[in-house]
Amino acid sequence: MQGVHFLLSLLVLGLASSFASAYDPSPLQDFCVAVKDSEIKSALFVNGKFCKDPKDVTANDFFFSGLDKPGNTSNRVGSNVTQLNVDKIPGLNTLGISLARIDYAPHGLNPPHTHPRGTEILVVVEGTLEVGFVTSNQQDGSNKLFTKILNKGDVFVFPIGLIHFQFNRGYTNAVAFAGLSSQNAGVITIANAVFDSDPRINPDVLTKAFQVDKNIIDYLQKQFWVDNNN
Repeated sequence: MQGVHFLLSLLVLGLASSFASAYDPSPLQDFCVAVKDSEIKSALFVNGKFCKDPKDVTANDFFFSGLDKPGNTSNRVGSNVTQLNVDKIPGLNTLGISLARIDYAPHGLNPPHTHPRGTEILVVVEGTLEVGFVTSNQQDGSNKLFTKILNKGDVFVFPIGLIHFQFNRGYTNAVAFAGLSSQNAGVITIANAVFDSDPRINPDVLTKAFQVDKNIIDYLQKQFWVDNNN
């Protein structure tokens, strides 16, 4: 019996280690301020950013000004995401966190998308949003939708990697702020990735996948797909 408990303990530790390694690694020093890509005169790529010499680090490496200013929502989806990741705040490098401001015009949409490297927690500070996420494929082949109407002060969590969206149900502007569990959570906007990839996905593939007429796929691939992330 003790042997069984020992094996179970090893299994739990192994699972815990695998979960921990699925997110940004913990820093091994107080900070690792990112060096701008333009300052690196090498073809070497790293998982993250190179560290600035601590002697050259200043308070500005941990600072950003202007998040009080609304983003431009005059696009076809009526939303704008202002990302504050490691590219905007170099001091975020290795810290495993970032922030975003999302502005929504009346009936504006932050289209279905995923963050492959981060969980998102969103708080509404103005307006009313319909939000939701869809699970991965279940054993019965279904994908469950979890959705909620959020008002000012409400909070909702979107698990890492799952497709999610936010829609402004109101007739006035809406604003939300989101924290993400990665210095660079990444964004895959579903419609853009499927219909506006470079080069384009073979229309025969999409026709078969979506079970629609090829003319519909041709039409969708000719559209101008908006990137609302800045």
